[in-house]
Amino acid sequence: QVQLVESGGGLVQAGGSLRLSCAASGRTFSTYSMGWFRQAPGKEREFVSAITRSGVSTRYADSVRGRFTISRDNAKNTVYLQMNSLKPEDTAVYYCASTTAGFPGVRFNEYNYWGQGTQVTVSS
Repeated sequence: QVQLVESGGGLVQAGGSLRLSCAASGRTFSTYSMGWFRQAPGKEREFVSAITRSGVSTRYADSVRGRFTISRDNAKNTVYLQMNSLKPEDTAVYYCASTTAGFPGVRFNEYNYWGQGTQVTVSS
């Protein structure tokens, strides 16, 4: 079992930056691909970004490509989401999740374990 804890959310003005972190428990972190999802009020949870076990391959939603960067440090059991040029429409609760898939997908039901989420609010 994997336990995931997100941090780094907060309130930021449009155009600003935030860095989210997701710390994982256990010694098998490097065997999981990791993803970030977000959910705004009244909307479905949506895919944001994902990274393979080694960190070599990444994927992004069109809405964040070029502004967000996902990375991971397997020695620290942590995955990051650097968010730049934030927009009000990025406001949501952000969740990290793990999957045993070698190449992570974009559907939330492909992921096995989830964190509790961290709120990101972007003011205009």
